[in-house]
Amino acid sequence: MRKLLPVLLILCAGAAWGQSGELWFDAGASILSNNGIGSSSPAGTPNDIKLDNGFRFGFRFGINSSRFFGHEVQYAYSRTHLLSSGVDAGGMGIHTGGYNFLGYGMPEGSRIRPFGTAGVHFSNFVPPGSSALSGGGTTKFGINYGAGVKVKLTSLWAARFDIRRYETPKPFDLFQQQGWLHQTEVSTGVGFLF
Repeated sequence: MRKLLPVLLILCAGAAWGQSGELWFDAGASILSNNGIGSSSPAGTPNDIKLDNGFRFGFRFGINSSRFFGHEVQYAYSRTHLLSSGVDAGGMGIHTGGYNFLGYGMPEGSRIRPFGTAGVHFSNFVPPGSSALSGGGTTKFGINYGAGVKVKLTSLWAARFDIRRYETPKPFDLFQQQGWLHQTEVSTGVGFLF
């Protein structure tokens, strides 16, 4: 087995070099709908506590595995405000990580590449006064989908525009919760191609 492993690594190295990678930084808006997350009282309404729109920024690492398909892993931080009965209870963060599959409308190497994407993610909702580093917050798993376009600026640099929708169960397990939280990402980014 020890002799077979180096041979397999050498044989697979050619396939790895056939792929191209991308590292992206993006920023934009986080727009929330169905944003009433419940009530602290069983007699309350689904909209007693809400989340507000905010900004987001993130990083994506992509691999183009064939001429028309690719994969991305991502991390994003969204900043929102928790509103309790219309009063701002403070800013809070949403940490999101996930995996997405991408299908491109133009082959790899094209200057302009529109794409569609779908994937899975987790979101950690950290309420005001808590920290994700100390285990604060509630983590929920969801799905996301969207579209965008990547534009190659030089052989090493590119720009992108994304519109994505994240569907996530509502956090904090409050009373009167209904439906899922809908988070729309509208972002632009710059990337390094290798």
